[in-house]
Amino acid sequence: MSKPVRTRIAPSPTGDPHVGTGWMGLINMTLARQHGGQFILRIDDTDRGRYRAGSEQVIFDSLRWLGIEWDEGPDKGGPHGPYRQSERTGIYREHTQKLIELGKAYRCFCTRERVDELKAAQLERKERTRYDGHCRDLDPGEVESKLAAGTEHVVRLEMPAEGSVVVQDLLRGEIELKQDNFQDQVLMKADGFPTYHLASCVDDHLFEISHIIRAEEWISSAAIHKVLFDGFGWEMPILCHMPLLRNKDKSKISKRLNPTSLLYYRDAGYLPQGLTNFLGLMGWGGPKLEDGTNQEIFTGDEMRQHFELETLSLGGPIFDLDKLRYVNGQHMRRLPVEEYARLVKEYVLSDRLLAGIAPLLQERTETLGEFAVKADFFLGDVSHVSPETRKKKDPKDWEPVEKLVPSKRTREETWFALTIAQGALEQVEPWTVAALEPACRALATEEETGWRAGDLFMSLRVCVTGKSETPGLFDCMAQLGKPRCLARIGDALQVLGSPSKKAIARWEKSRRQRGGD
Repeated sequence: MSKPVRTRIAPSPTGDPHVGTGWMGLINMTLARQHGGQFILRIDDTDRGRYRAGSEQVIFDSLRWLGIEWDEGPDKGGPHGPYRQSERTGIYREHTQKLIELGKAYRCFCTRERVDELKAAQLERKERTRYDGHCRDLDPGEVESKLAAGTEHVVRLEMPAEGSVVVQDLLRGEIELKQDNFQDQVLMKADGFPTYHLASCVDDHLFEISHIIRAEEWISSAAIHKVLFDGFGWEMPILCHMPLLRNKDKSKISKRLNPTSLLYYRDAGYLPQGLTNFLGLMGWGGPKLEDGTNQEIFTGDEMRQHFELETLSLGGPIFDLDKLRYVNGQHMRRLPVEEYARLVKEYVLSDRLLAGIAPLLQERTETLGEFAVKADFFLGDVSHVSPETRKKKDPKDWEPVEKLVPSKRTREETWFALTIAQGALEQVEPWTVAALEPACRALATEEETGWRAGDLFMSLRVCVTGKSETPGLFDCMAQLGKPRCLARIGDALQVLGSPSKKAIARWEKSRRQRGGD
């Protein structure tokens, strides 16, 4: 390659890091290591409305657990810092002014009310919603007058009014993005913070990034980024849009069908080398063997030695938990017995874990031998169907475990109630007893689920513990942690089975009438 390889990921500190972030990190790090280049971690924290304190450290910890290490970043520094976008706002303002001077961007003084009215009118006419360029050709004198008066405004990028934008993609070749899908994109918000598009392009240039490797959902934004790079007169990095990870039903990976938090896999006892091996299989398949097949089980060093970015398949790789368990098991069996014993002790009998569980179980055990039986749902997996039932191929034939569906309630009603609960619990921060209890009690209302607290809490208890008798529900949830609780609710929803589209539509209508969101 003609220039040094410098790759990056730019996660947002808005919650638990997604397994897709781990996948992108693995691919970007592997390419950089292959070519003796650098891998950079940049924090995209310009969306202050969604920012969550503490998420940045969680990103650091979970990526490092996975074995992903960066050469430059917020916690390491480097020659291109700062590495938090919120600390680079002065840089973005300077570049915004440069674009305005070059005639590539303009100040837009349209109020939120006007933009909303424009959108409503376009929807009524069944047109694509987009900004109409009202301020694009304002008289310079009017602009200066509004600025002098302190009129609130944003800065927009001038996108082509006709034709198309063509970008080159390492995996997909030439991609033509047509003008019909463009609008004059906001670059600088009224609060003085840049949008993702401006901050990302400016940083990728100033950080000397050679390859932008990201998910295919960003293809539609590639035209904006190409116009920005061209507007500044910069060379655009090599683009590589990766296929999206998919559920078994080929839908985009989601919390509904798969745990998506990296923390879940750490807390559920997966080995980092097992998860990285599994992620390495996604789209690539593993090192080629002499007989033409792929080596399925491999180490990080073997991946770095044999990985070829250009050979990735564009077919959406299936994130199959059964396959992950198999791969992880293979790495388990490769461990020396002493190492396996150490890891089991660290996972099951760590001082941190025991300190959290002991107060919950001390009043519920008569002998020390009972501890393991009563603590099993803290230490291992939970199944919402019996092993005999799970042997049936069709999930519709699976019978949920005890009291997951309360008496006088149906599987369908339980699915609806737990779906509402799952959505509400995703928003709970911090994940503490003090925050969980009011959030759950708010769900046991006519407006939300229409369920009494007793029935709803029993279903939640069985979801997260697999048992109907445990220490306090909120104590158990707090100790288990958010990723595992949400994953177990998701497992229960799969066992219950999704209702028909007509049933879901009726439920949504009924909930709106009750006053639920």
